[in-house]
This record gives sequence, C-alpha cells and structure tokens, in this order.
Amino acid sequence: VTVLIIDSMYVVSQNKDQHFTDVLGLPCIENLVCSADETPEPITTTITGNIPSWIKGNFLRNGPGKFEIGRSSFNHWFDGMALMHQFHIEDGKVTYMSRFLNSDCYKENLEHNRIMVSEFGTIAMPDPCKNFFQRFLSRFELLKQSDNANVSFVQYKGDYYVSTETNFMHKIDPQTLETKEKVDWSKFVAVNGATAHPHVDPDGTTYNMGNSYTLKGAFYNIIMVPSKKVNPNDTLEGATVVCSIPSEDKSKPSYYHSFAMSENYVLFIEQPIKMDLLKIVTSKLRGKGINEGVYWDPKRNTVFHVINKHTGKLSLIKYYAKPLSTFHQINCYEENGFLIMDMCCSDDGQAINNYLIQNLKKSGNALDEVYNTMCRVFPRRFVLPLNMDSQTPCGQNLNTRLNSTATAIKTDKDKVFCTHEDLHGEDLHEYGGLEFPHINYSMCNSRPYRYFYGCGFRHLVGDSLIKMDLQGKQIKVWKHAGMYPSEPIFVSSPGAVEEDDGVILSVVITPNQDKSTFLLVLDAKTFEELGRADVPINIPYGFHGTFQNRD
Repeated sequence: VTVLIIDSMYVVSQNKDQHFTDVLGLPCIENLVCSADETPEPITTTITGNIPSWIKGNFLRNGPGKFEIGRSSFNHWFDGMALMHQFHIEDGKVTYMSRFLNSDCYKENLEHNRIMVSEFGTIAMPDPCKNFFQRFLSRFELLKQSDNANVSFVQYKGDYYVSTETNFMHKIDPQTLETKEKVDWSKFVAVNGATAHPHVDPDGTTYNMGNSYTLKGAFYNIIMVPSKKVNPNDTLEGATVVCSIPSEDKSKPSYYHSFAMSENYVLFIEQPIKMDLLKIVTSKLRGKGINEGVYWDPKRNTVFHVINKHTGKLSLIKYYAKPLSTFHQINCYEENGFLIMDMCCSDDGQAINNYLIQNLKKSGNALDEVYNTMCRVFPRRFVLPLNMDSQTPCGQNLNTRLNSTATAIKTDKDKVFCTHEDLHGEDLHEYGGLEFPHINYSMCNSRPYRYFYGCGFRHLVGDSLIKMDLQGKQIKVWKHAGMYPSEPIFVSSPGAVEEDDGVILSVVITPNQDKSTFLLVLDAKTFEELGRADVPINIPYGFHGTFQNRD
C-alpha cells in the first residue's frame, strides 16, 4: 500500500461478513453542510503546482447548497437546494462559478420564505397563515414531487441535465449553469421517477431505470433513450421501456440508487432496502418525512435480475445473495459465459437514514457514535453464470474462473445463490472502506478493466482518495488531515492507450479552514498531486459530477 499521509487512531472490530468500526475522536465537519451563496460570474483561482495544459473543459459538480429557507430548515442531507458548480480548466488555469438550480421548488420556497415542497427527509408544514381547518385539510393533499435535482449531472442526446430520483430533470447550459428547461420523465414513459445514474453505450444510447405503480403492484422498468435527436429541441423523445420487472413485494418495492450494465445485459439489484408505499403516500398526513417509509429488511435476500437489453427478455434464472446494500456499482462485463459485476456494498442498509443534518453537525462522542453504528462499504465482485440449463448440476460451484473466490451454486432449476469475492486487501479497512467509485468509463465500461478510484470513508463523508489496482488488489492513497475530497473523476490524456493514463479531478473541502476549498489534480498513474486551484469561497460537500471535454 502506498500512503502519502496517514493519521491513525483506527480500530476495526468485525462481525463475520460485516464491518463496523470503533473510531474515536472524529473531527467535527458541520461546516460541510452550511448554506453557501452562489457565484454566478466566473472568478479566478490561485494555482499551486501545475495543471496540465492539455486539460480543456468544464468539471461540473452538483449537490445541496442551501439548507435553510427563512426560519425553516431541511432535516436530511439529501434535501438541500441544488447548487451547481463549474470549474473551467484551460491552458493550465482554472475559473470557478456556481448557480442555484432555478427549480420550481426553489422559486416557491424563496417566494414564501419557508419550505413549501417536501423533500426526502423534510415534510412541508401547512401554511401558518391559513386557519386551523384549512391547515388540517392540507395534510390530506397528495405529496407534490420535488424537482430539486441535486444529485448529479447526466447526458441525454448530447445535452446536459441535472437529475435526482423523481420524475423531473432540468436541462442546463454547462457554459453558464443557467437552468433551461424542466423535463418530466412521465411525459415520455410510464414511470414515477428515474435514477440519477444512467449508463451509456458507445453509440450514445442511454439506459436508465424507473419505478411504476399500478393496481397489480410496483414494477421496476428498464428505460432506453436513443442517442440522436429527431428535432433540435428534443429531450427524451423516443424513450421506451425495454423491460418491466415485478417487485417481489407488491406494496413494498426495493429502493435503488443505480444499476449495472454490460455490453448485452442490464443487471438490476433488488436489495432489501424497502419502501413502504403506504407510509410514503401518507407521510404528509402523518407529518413524517418520506425517509421514514424507507427501511432495511435483513430477513430478505438480495436478488440479481438479468435483462437482455437488446431483446428486453428477463432471465428466468434468479441469482440470489445474502442481504446487502449498494448505492454504486463499479463495472460490469461479460467474459467466457460469466457476467462479472463489481460494486460497492455493505451488509447493512440503514445508513440512508443516518445522514440527517443534525448527525452531520454533531461533534465528540455523539459524532463517533453515529459513524460507528454505520456498516462500512467495501468493493466486492459477484460472478453470475449465464449458460445454465436443466442439465446443470445443483450443489456445486459454477464459477470456474481461475483465481476467483466468488461462488455461484445452483440451488434449484432456476435459482443460483452467489457469494462475493473481496476486491480489496486488509489495508482498505484503515481508510473506512470505499465509496463513490469511478473508472475510465469511455475505455473500460462494460469491459474487463484493472483500475478503479473512490473515496475512503473514515468519516461520514469521504476523507481520502484511493486508487485500486485489481492486479494484486493494491491501493494508492491521497489523504491529508482536515481535508475532505469529493468523488474522483477520471479524465483521460489525449491519445491515451493505457487505462490509467490521465488525471483525477476532485474538489477538496476544508470545513475547519475558512475559504480554502480547492480543485485537486492528481496524476492517475502515480496518484501524486500535480497541482491545485484554490477557490477563495466556501463550498458545501456535494454528491456527483462529470467532466465536459471541450476539445
């Protein structure tokens, strides 16, 4: 393991196949979730070291940036108003700008100077100006879906959008960060939302997933969006549902944040993080957040559904694993009759309800307790045999790949139980596991690969950057005390042949130093710092981003 800076004080206590910690003395990070002002005009940054001159484009980031409206405050980290960031990189120089997403809920909240639209963990309270009877009746109104798209930047047909997990996205001008157009998924396909993590084929065809709710129960839908526009103003025209998968529990479908995709298959992970639809629908009546309808059910196994994305046919074989929780997959590819899926996952799914603002603002023993009750997330590999028939024997491991410790055992004519292979060594425990994974997507997505990058989580947010080499499961680490880097984004060098020939971009937040945020540029090969661009403002810790190449 290559480590640039280590600060210890980390003890790991493990239950079998679970990973909880006993960390003491975590520093307070409450300033990571403080509201910020937008910076709508580009400002210059101070360069230290060297920003490679070949990098030309916009590093776009998204995340919550406003946590209070008037006297009312949001309860959950996922609830804050979307603040978009742009780092424009050209000729070794960097400018920074940011804008709040001009969403309907943002405008309505500001107009009334209070929270008017419910979010994941915050219920909009009745208007205090109404009389008692009007306030009482307002609790029986259906929840209005938020268009606060604060999760990621995504692309469809060459246009950039910001996205969350509701029906709504917003088209964005990546040069100015201006909000251009609100787009509703349900106007094009029969879904009630879509993920903020689509996958893209080399030809630009984009796949996503979204739920639908019918009298027959809940369904998970695979959506395909064509690569080309027919008309210049097209958004999601031509989108189709490729396959609908019925939920195993009709009224309590699984929550999912993303999915996996190989060259020929979509792989959907039906995990035992469940959504109680009755609780969610009645959340306003009960005065409770939507998040209280999301819960972990460890009595249920995880189910892997495999769908041929060209025919829309759902495999009759169901692949099962023990209860696990996953937010982000790393990569997925086919090789010699196997579907190999790598993902970041944990053995407990309660973390989603731990990211309350009040928890992120805790300090001392209270902060340590929140962290230590959350199961660590680690990279794992599952190997699914694709070529099975009635002659395939039960009771033996069907994974015949050399040097693979993952198993896939047929238990019935259409059932396979899978166990994972760890994609890490013991040294990763020291850094709190790994999340926010990223690969050289254009070169390696849906193909065999060697490297991935992510954030180490020895805090409630990422506090290190990690490069994993799957040949030997060796890691390189960038870590500095008091610095909290964002999801690492890989940018390939011009004409690159090798998988890790490029740079890693990450925005580093320093909550205990005022106005000392910086854009970090690492050499993706050596994982050593090439340069940084200091931004003289405070930026909240965000979620996801992308790089728009301007060559």
